[in-house]
Amino acid sequence: MATGSATTLATREAAPATRRTVALWMLFAIGTLNFVDRQLLSVLVEPIRAEMAFTDTQFGLLTGLSFALFYALMGIPLAMVADRWHRVRLIAAACVVWSLFTAVCGLVQNFTQLALARFGVGIGEAGGGTPSYSVLSDYYPPERRPLAIGLYTLCGPMGVFLGAGLGGWAAATIGWRGAFIAIGLVGALVAAPMLLLLVREPPRGQMDAGRQTNEAAPSIGQSLSAFTSNRSLRAVAIASGLCAFVSYGMLNWIPAFLMRTQGMPVGALATWFAPAAGITFGLGNWGGGALVNRFARRSAAAYGMVPCIAMLLLVPSFGAALFVQSWQWSLAIMLPPMIACTIFVAPAIALVQNLSPPRARATATAVLMLMFNLVGLGCGPLVVGIISDALTPLHGAASLRFALLCTLPVAALAAYAQYRVARVVPRDLDEPIKEN
Repeated sequence: MATGSATTLATREAAPATRRTVALWMLFAIGTLNFVDRQLLSVLVEPIRAEMAFTDTQFGLLTGLSFALFYALMGIPLAMVADRWHRVRLIAAACVVWSLFTAVCGLVQNFTQLALARFGVGIGEAGGGTPSYSVLSDYYPPERRPLAIGLYTLCGPMGVFLGAGLGGWAAATIGWRGAFIAIGLVGALVAAPMLLLLVREPPRGQMDAGRQTNEAAPSIGQSLSAFTSNRSLRAVAIASGLCAFVSYGMLNWIPAFLMRTQGMPVGALATWFAPAAGITFGLGNWGGGALVNRFARRSAAAYGMVPCIAMLLLVPSFGAALFVQSWQWSLAIMLPPMIACTIFVAPAIALVQNLSPPRARATATAVLMLMFNLVGLGCGPLVVGIISDALTPLHGAASLRFALLCTLPVAALAAYAQYRVARVVPRDLDEPIKEN
């Protein structure tokens, strides 16, 4: 009897950990598809441009603003739904929407149709990320959230890796249209149903000691006022927007730079760039969460200092990578800045989760994502594309080199903004936002 009781107790204790692990990796898989959809368009810039004669400015709009605008506009309303409704069902429905629009991208015939399809992808993906962070925060306690969120955000690097690999393979075999259609069908017909089958909706606030779990979700006005009244949330929103400008500006244009300016063959994307991008961005996302998880035990200033140091290291290393003569050396020297440019992600999201009430976490994260997406994804690729087009008459194929060089002053400014985060966070983490 004693043995049976011990076994039953062990089973009960293991069950939540098992559910937590399943939830983390299933949400990771959904998030990976999300980023594959985004990365495909960036990787296939040259084949699509050859068929449809798009300019770099148009591609800056397609990979950045056209997606980010609708992602940001729908992010807060869908996050409010997530704070009030079944989050797992919302994520599954969103996956179906963005996957179907991804498939539509493979059927378009002109710029307007592709832009409209990207609008649809952005609307769908707005219902995926912020509810996922909220679900994970109800599976993991505050002290483990930076690492858990860091592991989840590996879906971005994995999506970059798979997107680059699939893009390079598709360009040589099934074509860019077939790549979009295949990925869209996988998301709609496989990933979304599996999420509903395997992931349970966790009770809100179950991992937060001393917090009520049945409070009403705050209004949008209350959520926005939290960012204007809390020093740390204001600071992390500004710093994250600047970091995201650099990160998305690099991520969306490095493949085109390596192929057009440095002469990388399109087939080498799958062989060399795909694993390099997947590993480096993975180290950045995981490393940011892991480092903060460790050093925040001594001081909460780590939430800002770790990304600050990463941005400072990025400036000279990325600048050097842009001016070597071969694509092999360029890619090799890019490895450290490709790690550094995503280190900010997990600390920023974990900080917002820890400062926000359980019933406001999805909405609070959506407000942060406004900075990620409007300033970062919306402006980063677009500004680089505009500068590249403006410099093309003078520098030809080398125009992308000088356009990407313009991200370095922004990286230095981002480092200072992260230093400001480090100054204010230690006091505010002791006084999280009060329930309304």
